[in-house]
Amino acid sequence: MIEQFGHGGDVETASASFGWRVDSFLDYSANINPLGPPPQVMEVIRDGLSSVIRYPDPAHRALRQKLSGYLGVPAEMLCIGNGAAECMALLILGLKPEMIGTVEPCFSEYSELARKFGSEVASVFGSEDRHWRAPLEDILSLLGQVDMLFLGQPNNPNGVQYGMDELSALAAKAEEEQTYLILDEAFIDFIEPNCRITLLPEIQRYPHVVLVRSMTKFYAIPGLRLGYAAAHPDVIQAMRNKQVSWSVNGLALSAGLACLDSGEAYEMDTISMTVRERARLADGLTMLGCRATPSEVNYLLIKLPAPWTAQTMQRELGEQGILIRSCAMYPGLEAGHIRVAVKDGESNQRLLAAMDKALNKRMNEGSSDE
Repeated sequence: MIEQFGHGGDVETASASFGWRVDSFLDYSANINPLGPPPQVMEVIRDGLSSVIRYPDPAHRALRQKLSGYLGVPAEMLCIGNGAAECMALLILGLKPEMIGTVEPCFSEYSELARKFGSEVASVFGSEDRHWRAPLEDILSLLGQVDMLFLGQPNNPNGVQYGMDELSALAAKAEEEQTYLILDEAFIDFIEPNCRITLLPEIQRYPHVVLVRSMTKFYAIPGLRLGYAAAHPDVIQAMRNKQVSWSVNGLALSAGLACLDSGEAYEMDTISMTVRERARLADGLTMLGCRATPSEVNYLLIKLPAPWTAQTMQRELGEQGILIRSCAMYPGLEAGHIRVAVKDGESNQRLLAAMDKALNKRMNEGSSDE
């Protein structure tokens, strides 16, 4: 297993496991925009290299103001973080929940952060017939038992959203219970704008609702780390009180400003490619005997045909220089579950060909054994 740190994209471990150079893998284990960063982002980084001799703005003022206008949210309701993961950590450190709720299967960092910072974890589970969503009544019940609840919107690893009626009911319950509802919207930018289901326009109505978003996935800058949270000013202040000074570097702040200026063309090119290639990839995987959970974003949760497991497929593909994400360790999922990113057409064909080769190889070996 190459997820020894609990995440995809660990090319260092993969290199040690499979013998390929770290820069030579076709990485389907991390869900990053295959178009790469907007051109102006790379220009800003190159032009800003001389600024590394100066400390970055610890208050992140320029980016907060830019985001304020971009999102329609007051700047005092925004916290910039070293990736969405830091924002999640700051929420736990700042709000000090004793019990944290998760809706499984979900991003493993929720539980990992909870345990690192001394919180207990309680969970409810989704089911395959609901595309791995949990019933609303189960989540509402969990909200009454915990101090903070994380919910992916859209969720990772299955890539689905909850409906607006469900979100509104959860937000109302969170206010009633005085429980913090953390909606992880790290991948929402990959969804067509008119299909995004978010409480962002109503965030000022809900003092106990927090939206966390990532800029590293959509804008393809995971090496810089950049994310943010939108919440009541008191929550934002509690987060900032726990934030290490200069945790967000100057190049990341400059890149964030450039990302917000990348324009509609970059956004729509990314979304249209994601929609088109996700459908083609899902069809191709289905033809190979896999089962794909319908997704709204740039990754697919896949159940491999028996007797394949995530571990055996990961090894087969890793030896061909292709990385996939094992989901066998996700609570509620099985040994045969994997997650693959959605990339460009040429890369997706390479993945499908490699999986076809692996599946046929095992089938032929089984036939010869008989």
